[in-house]
Amino acid sequence: MYTAQSTTFWRSAVLAAAIGFSLCASAQTPAQAAPPQTAPASKPAPQAMPGATPQQGQLPPQSQNQANDQQFTITAQANEVDLIFTVTDKHGRFVKDLKQSDFALLDDQKAPAQVFSFTQQTNLPLRVGILIDTSTSIRQRFQFEQQASSEFLLQILKPQFDKAFVMGFDVTPDYKQGWTNNLDLLDTGINALRPGGGTALYDALYSACRDKMLDVARGQEPVRKAIVLVSDGDDNQSHAYLDDAIKECQRAATIVYAISTNVSPSRDRGDDTLQKIADATGGRAFFPKRIEDMPISFQNIQDELRSQYALVYKPADFVANGAFRSIYLFCLDRRFQVRATKGYFATKQ
Repeated sequence: MYTAQSTTFWRSAVLAAAIGFSLCASAQTPAQAAPPQTAPASKPAPQAMPGATPQQGQLPPQSQNQANDQQFTITAQANEVDLIFTVTDKHGRFVKDLKQSDFALLDDQKAPAQVFSFTQQTNLPLRVGILIDTSTSIRQRFQFEQQASSEFLLQILKPQFDKAFVMGFDVTPDYKQGWTNNLDLLDTGINALRPGGGTALYDALYSACRDKMLDVARGQEPVRKAIVLVSDGDDNQSHAYLDDAIKECQRAATIVYAISTNVSPSRDRGDDTLQKIADATGGRAFFPKRIEDMPISFQNIQDELRSQYALVYKPADFVANGAFRSIYLFCLDRRFQVRATKGYFATKQ
């Protein structure tokens, strides 16, 4: 039976892991990190703590500084994780000047075997997918959504490094523009979208990650991947389930930012769907009170994409079995909140 006492034990165990994880970052040579941890609070296993063996720790400060001074290169290996995350204070303002030693990480309930790189305000190239709901339910505000989406790409993309694609969706996904750094082509693709039909949101998100984001993941170049989803969150035509779409985002290591087009006074089930997608992928959901406020949401996404941290590490006890591995990342200063994906799927050999 799960009790308040077991909750306290779990929190104490995680804090111990946090201290061990952060202290090793300040050592002059790779030190010993925290011992393998117990399961999350929903499945407490405090008996696993005694006698656990330490795991290999993090980079020494000199290597961290080198990683901050230049864009690091990730060697594509099955047991290497590239984690992108953001940190905010209680007012939602981005915190950009934290160090590796300010964080604690558990991957599949264990401290990482090794940390290769930690980067503040990463400049890794962006791969952005714009997914716009073109169903009948958003017809009246569609043109404004197109304008805001085009302006966002114009502001966020650096053509020499970044690329984007454009998809509209009603009952089926409709790719209007594939991967490109050409802003004119992206703008043309957005303006070519036309509203009408039902809504297959889950199918569209699943398709975008499977056909576009996973394709990027197979490349040698390290990138940041994000989808900006503009929709009311309703779905009445999909063959895929919501969990299927979320899992495909996690397989593709893609963050989803959702902008709700529901401007009614109260949130509905569609808004809850958008929030769930964003939370599971380490993104954020926005709920403008007026359609005219949508550019503010796009600006907030732009600010976040320019305020991200990048952590590259080797998981402990990694097995290439295709299983889901949970991620628990938090800041030792509890005034700050870390937003990261809930986990990822291991590669399968």
